[in-house]
Amino acid sequence: MSFSFETVDYHTGGEPFRIVAHGAVRLEGATVADKRVRGIASPQVQHARALLCSEPRGHADMYGGFVTEPDDDGADLGVLFWHKDGFSTACGHGTIALGVWAVESGLVPRLEQGTRDVRIDVPSGRVTARVAFEAGEIAHVSFVNVPSWVHSTGLDVETDRGRVRCDIAFGGAMYAVVSAADLGLAVRPADLPDLIRIGRQIRDGLNAARVAEHPSDPRLSGVYATMFTEDVDPDDATASQAFEGLSAEGALHQRNVVVFSDGEVDRSPCGSGTAARVAHLTSQGRLADGEVLVHDSIVGSRFRARAVARVQADGHDAVVPEVVGTAHKLGDSRFVVDPRDSLVPGFILR
Repeated sequence: MSFSFETVDYHTGGEPFRIVAHGAVRLEGATVADKRVRGIASPQVQHARALLCSEPRGHADMYGGFVTEPDDDGADLGVLFWHKDGFSTACGHGTIALGVWAVESGLVPRLEQGTRDVRIDVPSGRVTARVAFEAGEIAHVSFVNVPSWVHSTGLDVETDRGRVRCDIAFGGAMYAVVSAADLGLAVRPADLPDLIRIGRQIRDGLNAARVAEHPSDPRLSGVYATMFTEDVDPDDATASQAFEGLSAEGALHQRNVVVFSDGEVDRSPCGSGTAARVAHLTSQGRLADGEVLVHDSIVGSRFRARAVARVQADGHDAVVPEVVGTAHKLGDSRFVVDPRDSLVPGFILR
């Protein structure tokens, strides 16, 4: 007997997000964080994830989420994020896509002008997709993240290009932050094979040393990704342009690429990674209160971000980051599984 999955596909800054709506997969647990733990242990949930990520229905860098009920009545929906290697604790580009989807699917009413908050429960907490409307159309979406903070600084990791120093920042997941120039590399497509290889080495080395333990929730421990950063020439005129209602006065302009999980590459500037970077730059004194980070991806897409509040979180000086971008629908799909197909749930080629 064959069966099928219906999905709605979006991209945020070039990064895919495949949405599987309510009821498609049975997810057990009282909260989304619990659902993630149980989903990891569930052969059925893992099979569905692998089916939708793997070739021929997906690819090695596929990303998506199972929409589920929220933790309580304070949110509009919950989501369990997934990729080819498992289930992530946070996903900013996915949150932006879900804000657009919630409006376009009719889950949240459209406005003629103004903003509407879509509250979403994710494994790392409750986040907000703040959807802005102009003349009845979606203008942009602000992703307001969980409190983000710097976990540790000055860690040395061995790579095949020598030892490299990195910091770890939390933006819903743990990110190792590394200057690409320290490795003799740049955030550009030509250097991507080296960045992927070294990003894996940094992540694996830090996790082997267990240096990224979360202080209150072990489910959030471990380095999820390596973020390679570089400054953009301050004479570039685009660095000071206003964008999506955010003043760019004093904006810091950077480029990054995030290598997450087992060698996957974020095509967008990475929403949760950008949140971690805002916390990191704030702690260094490079991003003052109210200033905007212009954050470009390896493919040239852009987020703008800032800290909207300073708070205490898990014993750390933290910020609440706001990351502004938008998402666009790619299409609707109905993926079927033929019982005679020997390549189920699929395969990954890197």
